[in-house]
Amino acid sequence: MSEDYVKAHQTAKKEYKKAVSEGRYPYLPALDDFLDTGSQKNEISLGVTEIPLWMVAGTKTAGRQTAFSPGFMPLLAEKSEFASKWSNLCNAQLNEGLRDPILAYEYMNRFYVQEGNKRVSVLKYVGAYSISASVTRILPEKNGDPEVELYYEFVDFYQVTHLFEITFSEKGRYAALAKIVGFDLKNPWPDEAVEKLKSAFLTFSDIFEAKGGNRLSMTGGDAFLLYLEIYSLESLLYESKDTISKRLSRIWKELLTQTSQDSIELLEVPEDAQVDAVKSGVRKLFSGALTYTENKPLNIAFLYERSPEDSRWVYGHELGRLELEDKYDGVVKTRTYVDCMTDDVVEKALEDAKKAGCQLIFTTSASMMAPTLRFAIRNPSVSVLNCSVNLSHNAVRTYHSRMYEAKFLMGALGATISDSDVIGYVADMPAYGLIANINAFAIGAALVRPKAKILLKWSTQKGVDWKQDFTWENISTISGPDFIRPDLPEREYGLYQNKDGNLIRLAAPIWQWGKYYDLIVGMVLDGSFQATLPKGGQSINYWYGMSAGVIDVILSQKLSPYSSRLMKMLRSLLIKGELVPFEGSLRSQDGVIRAEEGTILTSEEIIRMDWLNDNIIGEIPETWKLYDSTKNILKVSGVMEE
Repeated sequence: MSEDYVKAHQTAKKEYKKAVSEGRYPYLPALDDFLDTGSQKNEISLGVTEIPLWMVAGTKTAGRQTAFSPGFMPLLAEKSEFASKWSNLCNAQLNEGLRDPILAYEYMNRFYVQEGNKRVSVLKYVGAYSISASVTRILPEKNGDPEVELYYEFVDFYQVTHLFEITFSEKGRYAALAKIVGFDLKNPWPDEAVEKLKSAFLTFSDIFEAKGGNRLSMTGGDAFLLYLEIYSLESLLYESKDTISKRLSRIWKELLTQTSQDSIELLEVPEDAQVDAVKSGVRKLFSGALTYTENKPLNIAFLYERSPEDSRWVYGHELGRLELEDKYDGVVKTRTYVDCMTDDVVEKALEDAKKAGCQLIFTTSASMMAPTLRFAIRNPSVSVLNCSVNLSHNAVRTYHSRMYEAKFLMGALGATISDSDVIGYVADMPAYGLIANINAFAIGAALVRPKAKILLKWSTQKGVDWKQDFTWENISTISGPDFIRPDLPEREYGLYQNKDGNLIRLAAPIWQWGKYYDLIVGMVLDGSFQATLPKGGQSINYWYGMSAGVIDVILSQKLSPYSSRLMKMLRSLLIKGELVPFEGSLRSQDGVIRAEEGTILTSEEIIRMDWLNDNIIGEIPETWKLYDSTKNILKVSGVMEE
């Protein structure tokens, strides 16, 4: 018996014992055991191709599965006929190489061997990367299962590349990879581009695994995609392995953030940040070392997607910036960059801000996150924050407001003064965090008027004129846009009533960005910001609300004293935490209970809402139904898929 079989057999026994001790099946899985043999299978021949050995998961039938350990090492006795045949194949591989293709089935991006199990075992033993195989693909039934949907996206990727080895854990990442390298999932890629991608991935995989990447709960493809979002594909082809390894080390905390189940440190009141700084034990060190004066000011840059003159959102942030400069009068100096609508423009603005000596940078739109992240990783000495929710990165802190609290109050107010049970609501775009605003308004309305219905319209939806629609529907009480633009002093914003063309404004939400920026800058000035550095695998997200003074509701003097008193009572209870919008039994439009009595939705569940409350008339539109101006934001934080 060959020495190689003895070694392989010893490895097999160790794998067997380890599987048994961990309560796992100690043999190879057989594809026929978990396929429904009674149903008709959709089989497609892929011809003869090279398949990665690490993707060969088991056998097609149960006949030979107990002859191998889970790692495809031989389990049968060393003096058996099986052992002799295995040894002969091993000698042939070492002397000449095994050339005949095996027969295998591919199912859900894994391979199961029909003929050639011993050849697979030998090649795995000698450390080969791939094996030639005649492959038949078995397509699963499309049933809405997330894993099946992910697999069908892989099938699209395979059709244009014929690559097996790049795998992802979430749908959408194949499309993201295609976009990064300049292609799509519909048209075949040039052979040269495929070879470059494969070579780059294999180089990355070797370094990723050497650094312990196989211990992370993510695929090599997931890590590869994140790397390409920050560094170029060419860097993997032409840079040294040492350089690539150092770059991978820089983004390692981002990889941990993606895989950690407790990756977000959500700070919901300013006191949380102060407590964290004290607990860190280094606040005094930072506060003593960083002293800002008029001669040595704190320089801050603000990046705006558009200009304040033509964007309600930007106009609010600009007012906040001016308040900040006015308060700190020389100790804080700011500069702005407008029309940052593409990644290239954002990157140039960030580099310019760095050259200008800015120590703190705010990028005020979720659409800027990708270039913001790249800059932050390359420039760890500059503190960078992005105004967004549901985007968690270790290198970039995020900040946003709990506007749903103000909307809850406005919903209750609208229901008390409405002439009918139907109230109009105008939403901007279906991004994460904003769906909660709609639901909170609907729940607030139902709290004081159980029969209240909310008619939902989207201001960014193609072919929709919400003002005209509400007129035709005889809707007189309306929650309009949250902001005004200086160049378009529209009257239809906030909560108002339209009485035969006569608009009566009742209330309006306020984003107190000046207060928000003051809270963050105050932490920088006293050292608590620097003292609360995010831990490995965590991101810091500021999500302040009404109790922090960063949002509020302005009430019209035209309201009756009773309505004003009701609003003040509800506001007080909400700030104290005694009134919670998303508490108890909640039902979506499809009738699913979202929370049982006595429970409260977590902040993460509120941020990630992708459903509408059952008293809302309307839907969350797909991205293609919206104007192109929304797509920069929706591609990174949109609720609906393309």
